[in-house]
Amino acid sequence: MTDPVELTAELIRCPSVTPEEGGALVLLEQFLSNAGFDCTRVDRGGISNLFARWGDKGHARSFGFNGHTDVVPVGDAVAWTMPPFGAEIRDGVMYGRGTTDMKSAVAAFAAAAVDFVRDTPPDGAVILTITGDEEGDALDGTTALLDHMDRTNERMSVCLVGEPTCPNIMGEMMKIGRRGSMTAWFTVTGVQGHSAYPHRAKNPLPAMARLMHQLASHKLDQGSDHFDASTLAVVNIDTGNTATNVIPAQCSGAVNIRFNDLHSGAGLSDWLRAEALAVAEAYDVEVDIRIKISGESFLTPPGPLSDLVAQAVEAETGVRPEMSTTGGTSDARFIKDHCPVVEFGLVGRTMHQVDECVEVAQIEQLKVIYTRILRDYFA
Repeated sequence: MTDPVELTAELIRCPSVTPEEGGALVLLEQFLSNAGFDCTRVDRGGISNLFARWGDKGHARSFGFNGHTDVVPVGDAVAWTMPPFGAEIRDGVMYGRGTTDMKSAVAAFAAAAVDFVRDTPPDGAVILTITGDEEGDALDGTTALLDHMDRTNERMSVCLVGEPTCPNIMGEMMKIGRRGSMTAWFTVTGVQGHSAYPHRAKNPLPAMARLMHQLASHKLDQGSDHFDASTLAVVNIDTGNTATNVIPAQCSGAVNIRFNDLHSGAGLSDWLRAEALAVAEAYDVEVDIRIKISGESFLTPPGPLSDLVAQAVEAETGVRPEMSTTGGTSDARFIKDHCPVVEFGLVGRTMHQVDECVEVAQIEQLKVIYTRILRDYFA
């Protein structure tokens, strides 16, 4: 049987900080190729990606897995008590950047898939889409893999994403959707002047303060059937002004919105522009706005796929996972246009932190869960 712990350790030792491949996809491609998977590198825009399939392309059903081998930067290396890319194990816990998010899940599914197709070859295909750009801009990662699949007539019937989904206990949560995410940057321009003669200037600061207050105090909604209430957070206000006797000409600010299925990025953009225009007119200043929509909200309605995953998790952990849409964005936001998608993975308490780590037993348990999902899907 393939050891997912050793495979995780080998991946952790690859310093694949976005956008560096670091050897992780090379290692994974070799591992899967040796097990009979047809592997194709789908690199684009300086980003490394891997498509791997076991079974014929023409099968009516194929089970897909999506994951990433890129990781966030180490941060303060001195603060780590264990080598960030050492994959050292102490007291049953493996340490290293990517242990939680999400090389362990990639290793667990790859190990499960290899053993599964070898021991009980299914009537169908097993597909892995592994990107090196989930932690970055995500412009040439999973989207490049999906574009490749469209060009080559590849298809996943369903897809499981291996993001860490459990807050505290293995098995307690799976994701059936995600909130949308967008950021808006504002620049308010007035007229610079002496602070002793404010009537001769147009101060952008009160306008920015008013705009940020109106946006932050507005209640977007009260939530929906499967989503919590949408949120708006002020994330930046800055003038760059160090002088106390100068009214600056400009002030910048930014907000981030996480929105549910009651909204669209376009609708919220219209609202932000209207609020900015009203403040500009009230304070006789100019307000420019730039908006980036990182992803729309989406939901895979509870049904066969979520039931399949939930039943496998409960069978192996004794815990029935809650179907949730909380948290940030994931690459599931791209896959949802291709096929039904859900997410299930490890406990994510230490992801992106100093001394990121995972219990070795969880990696082994995750492989068992993924194996049961594959077995039950093709049963």
